[in-house]
Amino acid sequence: KGIPMRIMKTGQTLLPKRGSFTGGPRAAPVEARQKITTALLLAAGRGHRLRPLTDDAPKCLTEINGDSILQRLVRCLELNGFDRLIVVVGHMQNSIRNFFEESTTALNVEFVFSPDYLTTNNIYSLWLARERLRESFLLIESDLVFDASLLSQMLYPNKIAVSRFLKGMNGSAVTLDAYGLVNAFHGSVSPKSVAGSHQLKTVNMYSLSLSSWKRVEKRLEQYIASGRVQDFYEVVFSDMVREGDLSFKAVTFDPESWCEIDTLSDLDEAERLFPTNFAPGSSRLSTYQ
Repeated sequence: KGIPMRIMKTGQTLLPKRGSFTGGPRAAPVEARQKITTALLLAAGRGHRLRPLTDDAPKCLTEINGDSILQRLVRCLELNGFDRLIVVVGHMQNSIRNFFEESTTALNVEFVFSPDYLTTNNIYSLWLARERLRESFLLIESDLVFDASLLSQMLYPNKIAVSRFLKGMNGSAVTLDAYGLVNAFHGSVSPKSVAGSHQLKTVNMYSLSLSSWKRVEKRLEQYIASGRVQDFYEVVFSDMVREGDLSFKAVTFDPESWCEIDTLSDLDEAERLFPTNFAPGSSRLSTYQ
């Protein structure tokens, strides 16, 4: 029990040899079985690439066929049993606060303000939230739109959402071992650069056990103390995975089931993928068991 299984192309399940070690620290058995009900949403950024839409509103309030990204995110969390949401705000923070004041969500919402959002990156936002994180949690970016049912395999600790690369996608990537565990992070890549490789696009969604988070928190302290406030938090994850101090199991999202909205062309793609009337949708998810 607790030993990863490898799924063969034929559907045959192959168990690793008894006593084999599949790398990286794990959540404690109790942690691994506990369903996550807390989410951390990073929403402090300026969203320069989505201008002029972000001149007068935060990126997460950009609308997709009449529903804002934030409205869709909140609904997805509600549908998957979350009860607590921590939001790191910065650019036009009052607009985000007003959204929640006017909403009817049952989520217990807490805010963390990043005063230096113009000169820092998401590593700093994650670090600022450290005192609010007292249990396992889902880490998610505020520019994601996805089928609500995709969260079903992200509700337990130490998972990473990944996807095949499609035209127009870029950003960080990972490679996996035979058990579906991340063995390396890769920097900014594109579909052309990964053609023929086994690299998968990161979706910018992770679940972390409390014990994993405590190790990440210590590393974050080191980065922030050294002035590396403009890094992405994936740099920390990458170093820790390489050193065997952090382990993520992959959950693969179908690329037609989610969208990261950084540019106006991304917005056009999201409006193609997601209907006017927001509904949970059916899952198009695969996972390494």
